[in-house]
Amino acid sequence: MKEDFVVENFVIPPHPKGQILKGISVQMEPLDVSQHAKDLFDANAIDTEGQNWRYLPYGPFNTLESYEEWVSKVTALDDPIFFSIVRTSDKKSVGVASYLRINPPDGSIEVGHINYSPLLQRTKEGTEAMYLMMKWAFENGYRRYEWKCNALNRRSRYAAQRLGLSYEGVFRQMSISKGRNRNTAWFAAIDKEWEELQKCFEDYLSDNNFDENGIPKTSLSQLTKYLLFKVDNMEFS
Repeated sequence: MKEDFVVENFVIPPHPKGQILKGISVQMEPLDVSQHAKDLFDANAIDTEGQNWRYLPYGPFNTLESYEEWVSKVTALDDPIFFSIVRTSDKKSVGVASYLRINPPDGSIEVGHINYSPLLQRTKEGTEAMYLMMKWAFENGYRRYEWKCNALNRRSRYAAQRLGLSYEGVFRQMSISKGRNRNTAWFAAIDKEWEELQKCFEDYLSDNNFDENGIPKTSLSQLTKYLLFKVDNMEFS
């Protein structure tokens, strides 16, 4: 057995429940009905065709009351742990994301249930939210950071690789969602990759990388593609 496969000095990382992840443009707060539900419902309502809910196992929610009921249900759980993504500019909740499949003894954790309202999609704030979640996981000792999505969800698959998570394959007929078969695509990053990944995020999110119109000079995918290439060409045994 290779020496690389011996796990030494591993300390079981903490559970993320109750954490607040503070960034510059966003803050990740534990999802709360009274603080966040109304903002989120209003922001989600901008998506009049309900496309955001297409690949999620719940929603859309036609009334604030039904959405509040769902928020109350999921916030009572220890897995997944939902966060509201709050813009620091106006203190508005504009999206949610969660940690799930939280496995501290093995040091693995997944990011999922990502639902960005139209106010958050394709924004610097949205990228920083994902950076904050990955940063917390690796800086607190998790070894593996996972992303899974419906294999038909091309936007999610692109987003995972844009963020520097390597493609690991498809689990066929993994589940049934809203009466339809779901094949699940798997992506992940590991702790050994974090130092280089963090540099990519910091370079991308730097004010110097954005012009006067808020357009990035260098895309995040341009920065992370080299890391994905390295992993794709790595030998495993």
